[in-house]
Amino acid sequence: MQIETNIVYGMYSGLALLLDIYRPVQPNGFGIIHISGSGWSAPLGLDAQPLKASRHVEIEGKPLVEAGYTLFTINHRATPRFPYPAAVEDAQRAVRYVRYHADDLGIHADRIGAIGGSSGGHLVSLLGLLPGNGDPADESPINQVSARVQCLVTRAAPSNFLTYFPPPLLLGVALRPKMSPHSLEYRRAQAASPLTYVTPDAPPCFLIHGDADDVVPIDQSAQMEAALRKAGVPVQFRRVAGAGHGPGIMDDAAIGAAVVEWFDRHLQGA
Repeated sequence: MQIETNIVYGMYSGLALLLDIYRPVQPNGFGIIHISGSGWSAPLGLDAQPLKASRHVEIEGKPLVEAGYTLFTINHRATPRFPYPAAVEDAQRAVRYVRYHADDLGIHADRIGAIGGSSGGHLVSLLGLLPGNGDPADESPINQVSARVQCLVTRAAPSNFLTYFPPPLLLGVALRPKMSPHSLEYRRAQAASPLTYVTPDAPPCFLIHGDADDVVPIDQSAQMEAALRKAGVPVQFRRVAGAGHGPGIMDDAAIGAAVVEWFDRHLQGA
């Protein structure tokens, strides 16, 4: 495995947006975006560990790199400094960067996957469900290409902010049950929810969730599964008995193999 660190995939007012590239020994020509879970937040200290250095990278990404996939794991802007949609915008920029440079990176530009857990799962869900159209008039050629990915794997991912309430710093509002559909809070929660954007052309999605998760209830994945099935989208839901919220759920060799098989079938085989 070869690792390239601190690749600048964009800039925000002098702040460099960074990603690391994990290159397999025998690449299969397919790339996967990885986003670690962080609660959409980052420490303010100048010596804080970057998101792309999280242990999630090895747990969730190593089996894929060993299977031949080129992995791109990213930093993104986060609360408390940067509320939604900053993290989504950065994730989309990362996809566009990878897609624009696909030939140099040795991957297929039209077949990019994504994997993430918890808040990272929320963000990669949006990478697959939002249209992500490029702007042909943008001054950056990178921003002219699509930010949509073609295959998803999520772990313990929030899908509906009308039934699961993220930290108020994320959306800038405090959510509550039975909000009026006409309220700013309701509209903002709905706009940030992956469930809102499920359509028949959504990418195949493999959902993994522990049934003892006390941080993001398993119903969040159940709601997503139901919506995808109703839309006719290929979906698999792996309920893990007794498992909690952390990334350790992915240490199971059977789950790691199932993730690789999902990408082999729906990313390579499409």
